[in-house]
Amino acid sequence: MSRSTTFEVCVLLRGVLAAVFLLSAGPAKAQKAAEAAVNPFEGMAGAWSGNGSITLGSGDKERIRCRVTYVVNDAGNRVEQDLRCASDSYKFELLADISFSNGFITGRWNERTQKSSGTISGKAVVGQIAALAETSGFAAFFTMITRGDRQSIRIESKSPEISDVTITLRRAGK
Repeated sequence: MSRSTTFEVCVLLRGVLAAVFLLSAGPAKAQKAAEAAVNPFEGMAGAWSGNGSITLGSGDKERIRCRVTYVVNDAGNRVEQDLRCASDSYKFELLADISFSNGFITGRWNERTQKSSGTISGKAVVGQIAALAETSGFAAFFTMITRGDRQSIRIESKSPEISDVTITLRRAGK
């Protein structure tokens, strides 16, 4: 091989390697942008309030009033929730710290009035979260749907204290 042919092959190889590098870096950037666009916590930050109903373990149903604050981190993949609800005879204060990655959420929760805590795990897409909150001897399924300035939350449990909570919230200031 002549010196000029060797030079041309090296230039060609560098070009091919550069193209492969750019193509492999491009999808990674596109994937990060896509992940940001499908973040289920997007649009949740701020204070929300509303009401709904709670079905107690006894079967009695009561009106419930709730306030919740969401603090979403800058990357958009983590949210801190402070949910406070009260009916005529029941009250709960739920703090949660939830992370999102690849379509799944994981985290921890702490209920202050009952002094219990546990884990959260589930699936999420933009505007909808379906998860299980559990601890030793207790489990509750919850779904959360967020559309603009409105949010609905449903909590279903086999607890002797509460069996069902349905809440409709609206973002404060809207």
